[in-house]
Amino acid sequence: MKQLYLLAFAILFSACATVPSDDLGVTIGVQTYSFRTMDDESPLAILEYIKATGIKQVELMGNHAEPFAGAPSSPMDDPAKRAIMIKQWRQEELTEEETVIAAQLREEMGMYNADMTKWRSEVDFGKFEELRDLYAANGISIFAFKPSVFGKNNTDEDIRYGMRAAKALGASHVTVEHPEDDEHTARLGKIAEEEGMLMAYHGHMQQTPTLWDTALEQSAANRMNLDFGHYIAAENENPLQIITEKHASIASMHLKDRQKKSNGGGNLMWGTGDTPIADVVTLIRDNGYTFPITVELEYEIPEGSDAIQEVKRSYEYIKNILKP
Repeated sequence: MKQLYLLAFAILFSACATVPSDDLGVTIGVQTYSFRTMDDESPLAILEYIKATGIKQVELMGNHAEPFAGAPSSPMDDPAKRAIMIKQWRQEELTEEETVIAAQLREEMGMYNADMTKWRSEVDFGKFEELRDLYAANGISIFAFKPSVFGKNNTDEDIRYGMRAAKALGASHVTVEHPEDDEHTARLGKIAEEEGMLMAYHGHMQQTPTLWDTALEQSAANRMNLDFGHYIAAENENPLQIITEKHASIASMHLKDRQKKSNGGGNLMWGTGDTPIADVVTLIRDNGYTFPITVELEYEIPEGSDAIQEVKRSYEYIKNILKP
């Protein structure tokens, strides 16, 4: 009974936390991964970046909140090391020097992960509440949280930590890359029910109209974190249909302008790719869907600009479409 009560509260909180913003009929947020190219990624710096964009809703990465609560320093705080790790994630070829640094970084990350496990077991969730209040004092609400604790190798205690931190931050849901593992989505959904939190699965090029079906059937706490840009790049037919058919299961939706895979698959400045941005944002507005549209900056930043300006550019692009 307690689990059902907590889950019902999470669903109700989700609906209340996504009130359309900017008098545009939609809720527009930003994923703080967008600021990964900035030299300073400390929690208070991230807050200043968001303020500079004018956006009032946010999906917060774990590394943009946990240091505020006293988490150990990460090797990834070093911009040079972070750049090498990003190259590895993108499966780009490393130079000989970068290969050596990458090997050292793996060792450093092993020690860091051990330190983080200990820290999570002793964390003061009051510090997350303090960060939530700091955001609120600046007119910004945190609707989602994405810490790196929801993997198949994480313990139940790790997973519960992530959800409890999200709750302390005021988030209605947590997000994670879709594991494409039915056993794990069932596990996450069960724990989410127990914690009164919604678990939203993010997708990349593997996204299809049926990717989330099993997870959604497994638990009322399992939801979608649809990435519409990647969905377009994957060349799904009738792309708007997934929104009209599954809007009630979408906790939040990432938006970017990507080319279809057959056109090169690149991430481009908004308005120059294949994502039908105007069609999707007007669909959401006209149907009264309340899930947040999350700006996620993925394209290469032009010379002379920075992540703040490009997020703001993308935000203004949506606003210009929706202005009366």
